[in-house]
Amino acid sequence: MLRTDSGTASSHREAPMIAGDPRNDNTDVYAFVSPDKAGTVTLMANWIPFQEPQGGPNFYTFDTKSRYNIKIDNNGDAKPDITYQWTFRDEDKRGTSTFLYNNGPVTSLDDPNLLYRQRYTLKRITHGGTRTLVPDGVVAPSNVGPASMPDYGRLRAQSIRSLPAGGKAFAGQSDEAFFLDLRVFDLLYGGDLSEVGQDTTRGYNVNTLAVQVPASDLAVKGDVRRNPVIGVWSTTDKHNGHRFVQVSRLGNPLVNEVVAPAGLKDAFNALPPDKDAGVPALVKRVTDPEVARLLEGIYGIKAPATPRDDLVEIFLTGIAKANGPIEADLNSQTLNRDAAKLRPSEMLRLNMAIPPSKDPNRLGVLAGDLQGFPNGRRLGDDVVDISLQAVAGAALTGRLVPGLTDKVDGNDKPLLPSFPYIPLPSNTAAAQG
Repeated sequence: MLRTDSGTASSHREAPMIAGDPRNDNTDVYAFVSPDKAGTVTLMANWIPFQEPQGGPNFYTFDTKSRYNIKIDNNGDAKPDITYQWTFRDEDKRGTSTFLYNNGPVTSLDDPNLLYRQRYTLKRITHGGTRTLVPDGVVAPSNVGPASMPDYGRLRAQSIRSLPAGGKAFAGQSDEAFFLDLRVFDLLYGGDLSEVGQDTTRGYNVNTLAVQVPASDLAVKGDVRRNPVIGVWSTTDKHNGHRFVQVSRLGNPLVNEVVAPAGLKDAFNALPPDKDAGVPALVKRVTDPEVARLLEGIYGIKAPATPRDDLVEIFLTGIAKANGPIEADLNSQTLNRDAAKLRPSEMLRLNMAIPPSKDPNRLGVLAGDLQGFPNGRRLGDDVVDISLQAVAGAALTGRLVPGLTDKVDGNDKPLLPSFPYIPLPSNTAAAQG
């Protein structure tokens, strides 16, 4: 039986325990081959959902009592081989003299007008030991507004740090680039697909952690050609007064919202991925998904026969001809020549040897764009439409279901051409877009 304790919580706001702890709530994970820098991979995770830009005077900060992680399994055993870990500390000069975040225009990260800032340490943890990559990074601050931060792009640029062995790191506020109509929870878009076309997250911000590193830093034995596939997920470890406890975990988007039932959400995100396959109640939610039955009951879209081995490939094993019904060698760690025995587990999986698409398609692999979701995840991938189509059986039939879409096909802000790619945070009220 799956159990939780007072330290466990879940990955998104929709899950019970983490709703009251937004600073430790990781909202999305991205992993993709960098489109503008050959031979590198960008790993990114976001925290603190639905940040209202005018949320002062105490804006949005990382938890100084937590560890924020992006983890990589490169040999298929569902255990982390590499962890990029951020920890934070406050630098607060306000004291008893003011309530202001800044007392004048902020034109640089070391501007004395910026009265509150956070600093971070970034470590790379492997089986061979721990190395500090950034000992004293500065977090890009919350975007207070045009009077306070007349050139926010400059602050973002100053916050990007170079890593000692090549690569870059970033920590700071960003636009909420995950685009979707969250009225999906109103009986799948109103029960008649009438509640679509509204980007619920438009105008909101998130806090982003990202690294861009050589692909060879992530592959088994540093050999991308021989071992091209990695698994990626993020976690938050919160100190409960005695020890660090994992309180949030996220790999593939929407899994904890629409795959795990309410009674398993908190426990699921307390688990390490190597335990996933040992929980029959969770595996059954993949092999016999609730959303497929809802699509059939509400919209008459016939649910594919169970067990859904296609969804097992997408979410738990990666896609390879030897794994199941999807006839493609794409992103299973069994494609790595030096892989361990594959342990089914929930995480993003990325084939780093597939080059970036010159003309990315928002529907990713389902549209023939092999660099898109579910092969990793790019900022422009329409994961809601992809997931709905996959649950309806598109990966089995090779055909999309007409009309099955939330009609939100892209973010309201364009992606940036270079690392960290995610747009700058908004500084106008979310309700106004």
